[in-house]
Amino acid sequence: MLTRPVVSLLAAERSRVRAMSAVVALVVAIAAPRLYAQVRIAVVDMQRALIETNDGRAAKGQLQKLFQARQDQLNTRQEALKRMKEDIEKQKNVVSREALEKRMSDYQQEFVKLQQSYLEYQQELAQKEAELTKSILINLQGIVRQIGTSDSYTAILDQGAVIWSRGDLDLTDRAIQEYNTAHPTRPGAAVRPAGDAGVRPATPPAARPSAAPAARPAAPGGPHPRTAP
Repeated sequence: MLTRPVVSLLAAERSRVRAMSAVVALVVAIAAPRLYAQVRIAVVDMQRALIETNDGRAAKGQLQKLFQARQDQLNTRQEALKRMKEDIEKQKNVVSREALEKRMSDYQQEFVKLQQSYLEYQQELAQKEAELTKSILINLQGIVRQIGTSDSYTAILDQGAVIWSRGDLDLTDRAIQEYNTAHPTRPGAAVRPAGDAGVRPATPPAARPSAAPAARPAAPGGPHPRTAP
């Protein structure tokens, strides 16, 4: 199966936040008690916020449509390849060796093309996800900065990079609400890619015609499927 799109841009962002968290912790640890009382820390679950904003929901819908379209294409081609293999099996004792080798060569070529399309669709989904989510993430970070400034927070960290925090420090719902207010999405409107502002295909068949001449198609070594988040 094609890997369903996931929020991949957050990985790099969380790495940066972890480093920032360490700096903040060091500052808090060495601060005098008088300064410690003035430190205000909050967290935002950036992945949940990104997905649950109106723009995030719209982006998810677009990605799901693209995923399903590519999955259907791969399923159709895989079924055709399966029928091609079955026909080779039926005809292997009837046609000449030359004809059989020609059919097997054609099968091998189609098999390789299917594998290539599988990888191309994976890359296409990842690229499309990055295009749709980049602008949302940038705008969401802007909302979080506004909250931090207006409420005088010392730092607001990504909850995914924090081991534990009190529930009352979580500003995720507020960030989502303020994002939707600041960036209203028209019903049915598509999310604009960042340039303007995951599911794997069914694994190509590995079965090969049996008892065939030396020019058999080799079994693929394609990527293993991943489960969706």
